[in-house]
Amino acid sequence: MQFKVPQFIDVEDKLFGPFTFKQFAYMVGGVGMIFIIYKLLPLWIAIILILPIAGLTAALVFYRFNNQPFIYYLEAGLSYFFKSKLYLWQQRVPKNEKKKKEEGLPNVVSVVPQVTSSRLKDLSWSLDVQDTENK
Repeated sequence: MQFKVPQFIDVEDKLFGPFTFKQFAYMVGGVGMIFIIYKLLPLWIAIILILPIAGLTAALVFYRFNNQPFIYYLEAGLSYFFKSKLYLWQQRVPKNEKKKKEEGLPNVVSVVPQVTSSRLKDLSWSLDVQDTENK
């Protein structure tokens, strides 16, 4: 028995002509706000407010960046602007180390050998000498 697998499930349905429901809602909201501003305010003040609203409405309805709707970028920008930007690093202690500390087992301390300045000079000199010999 064969079944048909739905395809293109990430494509929204066009409900109002060439517009999806979201696009139509953005358009109706923007045009409604423009109409209210036009009726309530004098023309020269209304034009100053109408232009940004018309631009935002057009971007929400038509503009897609990287094949994503403009509303995703608007939301990301607003959340970045209003959230705190202080990031504090906190070290995570693995669960097995927590258990060891609770059990009272002694922690193993590794010994790292110290490199003295004279030893460093000897190593750098030997590297320099080997480099000049190979040339």
